[in-house]
Amino acid sequence: MDDPDGPGAAPGAGTEAVLGPDGLEALVRALKRRGRTVIGPTVRDGAIVLDALDSAAALPWGWGVELEAGRYRLRPRADGAAFSHSAGPQSWKTFLHPERVRQWSADRGPDGGLTVREEEPPDLSYAFLGVRPCDLRAIRILDRVLTGGRHRDPAYASRRTGAFLIAVECTEPGATCFCVSMGTGPAVDAGYDLALTEVVDGAGHRFLCRSGTREGAGVLAELPGRAADEATRSAAADGVREASERMGRSLPVVDLRTLMRDSLDADRWDDVTARCLSCGNCTMVCPTCFCTTTEDVTDLTGDHAERWRRWDSCYDLDFSLLHGGPVRASPRSRYRQWLTHKLGTWHDQFDSSGCVGCGRCIVWCPTGIDLTEEVRALHEEAARPKGAP
Repeated sequence: MDDPDGPGAAPGAGTEAVLGPDGLEALVRALKRRGRTVIGPTVRDGAIVLDALDSAAALPWGWGVELEAGRYRLRPRADGAAFSHSAGPQSWKTFLHPERVRQWSADRGPDGGLTVREEEPPDLSYAFLGVRPCDLRAIRILDRVLTGGRHRDPAYASRRTGAFLIAVECTEPGATCFCVSMGTGPAVDAGYDLALTEVVDGAGHRFLCRSGTREGAGVLAELPGRAADEATRSAAADGVREASERMGRSLPVVDLRTLMRDSLDADRWDDVTARCLSCGNCTMVCPTCFCTTTEDVTDLTGDHAERWRRWDSCYDLDFSLLHGGPVRASPRSRYRQWLTHKLGTWHDQFDSSGCVGCGRCIVWCPTGIDLTEEVRALHEEAARPKGAP
């Protein structure tokens, strides 16, 4: 993508238009004409999931969600909005860093010779429609982790390079959202090709659309929109501002990196791990967790073998297995590893937090463990005088 603030920015970046609902159908068609696979939210199996879209009609028009710790439910909306729902069980990691990727395959011929073939990166051109600000930040974090260092991940890079990102600003946060605490939303600031803000009021149902790159401006110019008016700009800005004022969750305003570093022996770890099942759900739904392992498989004859990379979790007992046994044998040590890495030592590795405030880990925890509640409890314990109950 072009950087709208850098030397590669093109004339037209930052242009605005107002689109009607039909403009989203035109947007999907324009992207498909460019050979892109359009991925966006749709309703399936009682949830709003991410999937390939053939038409904007597949978007979750008129559907919202009810979220709480350990709870997710769809609910109908009377206003017909397409993007008034919070993060679902998937993130864009599902497509950029899939849960299973074949790395190589090998075949033994009749003469006993072995032929090994490295898996070629896929030839994909994605367009992601409906990227929330928190998930936009998560993609930037994955970029840093998987392509920003010496050990570049070619499988991730092949999917990420040239991906067209259509962000959607949030105007209705869920009960488990805390993006304001992490500085990741509900407005978008950078890293998008197009940004949409949905407005439904007495003046109708419409989308304020602005471009962030040369390609975004080119796509926007093809859509059946009209010039942006001040009333729509104001309504869009008010919606985003009001969303920031009614977040469902928040974190204490403290230095989280220091809090995590100084709380390794806190009693609270015993309390939370009494409830933790070590299932790893939080790592699977987290948009920035990236850990993997490898598995080798073979057919019954032994003449064909494959190596696959698959997602792994720091909650898995074997994750830290060494020749003498697992380094983190207790549920306490594994939960503490996840939380202190996500909010603390991630800074040491990647110069940022690993949390974007999407709240997925809260919603999809089967016992309803709430990251924000645990951090607050750790902060309160750290603030108590030594020896106080």
